[in-house]
Amino acid sequence: MFTCSFCKNHPCDTNDKNNYPPNCPSRDTEDLEKIKELYKEQENYHLAYQSALVEAEGYCQKTRLEETIDFARKCNFQKLGIAFCLGFSNEAKTLTKILTHHGFSVHSVVCKNGSIPKEFLGIPEDKKVEQGTFEPMCNPIGQAMFLNKEGTEFNIVLGLCVGHDSLFIKHSDAPVTVFAVKDRVLAHNPLGAIYLSDGYYKKKVY
Repeated sequence: MFTCSFCKNHPCDTNDKNNYPPNCPSRDTEDLEKIKELYKEQENYHLAYQSALVEAEGYCQKTRLEETIDFARKCNFQKLGIAFCLGFSNEAKTLTKILTHHGFSVHSVVCKNGSIPKEFLGIPEDKKVEQGTFEPMCNPIGQAMFLNKEGTEFNIVLGLCVGHDSLFIKHSDAPVTVFAVKDRVLAHNPLGAIYLSDGYYKKKVY
């Protein structure tokens, strides 16, 4: 079992091989050589190299929005996709305007595309968000497939639900980044629950 989250010093960050814990993945030199070979594949190398440049050039200086633009430019991505939640429609519109201003061709697909009723999944009436109404299911596979059809080169997730984002990433042909995640309770800042886990939120998370 790997337990990096409980490692005190993270010796991998300083290449302190003498202090690798017994279950440290850095000790698995055989698998690491195989992993390094994967980085030599053209697409993986390109994404990893440009990611490192974006990290170094924008570290503690640029916002995620700026870094997303920088990364797309460095990778020579021209056609971008946005998979967004209906509740993030205003944000999606603004993001599209900004990316378009920077010269990108932007294609966006909302989560409710297809207007497929939740009954299709066998969701009973008492498990709907708003009972007694027509409630379409979120369709992240549709978002991915429609953006694949448009030939997007880089897709951006904007506010998709937990699980729906997983399905979108699974079915997207293009590389994916997450620009923002959904947490309506904490103003879309899920780390708030972590930062408050020893205080106000302790009874909620433990």
